[in-house]
Formats: sequence, C-alpha cells, structure tokens
Amino acid sequence: MGFFTKISNSDSSTEMTFFDHIDELRRHLFRSVIAILIGSIFVGYYNKFIIRNILMGPIHSDFVTYRYLCSLGKFLKMGDSLCLNTVSIKMQSNAVAGQFNVFLNVILIGGLIIAFPYVFWQFWRFVKPALKNNELKGTRGVIFWVSLLFFIGILFGYYVIAPYTINFFAGFQIDESIENFWTIASYFNTMMPLVLGSGLMFQLPLVLYFLAKIEVVSSTFLKKYRKHAIMVITIVVSIITPPDILSTIICSIPLIFLYEISIFLIVGIEKKRKIAEAKEWS
Repeated sequence: MGFFTKISNSDSSTEMTFFDHIDELRRHLFRSVIAILIGSIFVGYYNKFIIRNILMGPIHSDFVTYRYLCSLGKFLKMGDSLCLNTVSIKMQSNAVAGQFNVFLNVILIGGLIIAFPYVFWQFWRFVKPALKNNELKGTRGVIFWVSLLFFIGILFGYYVIAPYTINFFAGFQIDESIENFWTIASYFNTMMPLVLGSGLMFQLPLVLYFLAKIEVVSSTFLKKYRKHAIMVITIVVSIITPPDILSTIICSIPLIFLYEISIFLIVGIEKKRKIAEAKEWS
C-alpha cells in the first residue's frame, strides 16, 4: 500500500498524484462536515430536551441507571449494595460565554455522534482504494460493525461509566465544610471524554482484527499478555469509577469481554491464513 494509490476500474488504471490525494481528501472532509452540520442542526432544534434530559440526566436522582441498578440489587437479594447514593448537585456558570460555549460544544459533538456512520463511510471510501485485495478480505460490513460498536460504547459510557463517575465526585468531600459547586463547563468536560472515550474503546475488537489481518498482532501475543491487559483495563476503570470493587467489576467486564472477542476473531483469521498457505504449497 503506497501513498500514491493505484485506482483501478473496468476501463483503465491510473496513478493518483499527491495533489489528487489532497483533492480527494478535501471532498470527503467537506461531505463529512456537511453531515455533522446537519446533525448539529437537529441537536440544536431539540437542544432543551437533549441538554435537560440527556446531558444533565446523570445528575437527577431518578436517572434510569440509578433506578435499575437499585432494583437489580434488591431482586438479587443484595439489599441496597447496588443503589447509588445520589447527591444533589448545584450547577453554575462563572464565565461570560460559559453557557454559550457549552451549547456550541453540545450541538457540534451531538452532530458528530449522529453523523458518525456517514463520516466513517467517507473515511472508508478514501482509504479503501489504497488497500490491497488481501487487506480487503473480511472487511465486508465494516461500516455497520464500526458504527454498531461505537453506539454501544456511547450507551455504555453514558448509562454505566458516567453515572458512577458523576455520583462519586458529587459525594466526594475532603472536608465537610467544603461544598461542591460545579460549573457547567467542567461537568461537560467530564461527561464528553467519558462517553466518547467509551465509544472509541469499544472499537478494540475491530482495531485488533485489522492489525491481525496485516500480521501486526497475533492471538498468541494477546493470550500471552492477557493478564497485563486485564490489569490495565481494571486500573483505568478504577480511576474513572468510584473506588469500590463492585463498580470496578461492573465497568470492567464488558471491556474484558471485548478483549476476549478480539482473541476469538484473530484465531479465526489465523486458521484461514494457515488453510490458504497450505493450499498454496499443495
């Protein structure tokens, strides 16, 4: 795969120059920006509902995660061990354009989330011609799987990681005389990395899958360092969730499961590769 990509079609085969690449990239970026703007217009139109019920959702005591976790704990005869002690959170804005800046960030990031499948499709259209035939094998449905994992990650970050994190910091005090008054900007800057970061973390199986396709990683490597990976996942989750074992377990299990799925997918790739090599030698 070279920088100057060879584009083949039924009529001819042409070599793209550096400026051809730049022009092609510009077209894909322009379409992506338009899609994000359309998504942002949608978010802006429903901004009150989105900000009040979605962005600010985890600070309300009746947030769905708090209710279902508490009900689950009682169903499992665990008492209130899964119930989160929701704390009243007071918000403020201490900058002239503080709320306006948050509003712009909300509609732009919301637009990006909505337009993500299309944006990734544009990225894939730009990258795909540069891939060799053997690199393209197994990429069918990549847009669907990338988008699906991204949205599952977003939901996991929003409904699991964010509520635990917000709840923990809302109740944390180094001294009883100090009261928590959050700014809307700091709240937003905490929520967005958690939610978007979770969406990106859920791309782990596909990232490792493609790395295995080009023989950068192997199942043997992932199995060998499985304990290290689990330890890293546990440490990261422990940092962004309340410091108790139950919270760490609840948030770590899906990520460890994704790691195991990655190993399973790579084993399948290696089996197919061995079969193909055996056929070539026979």
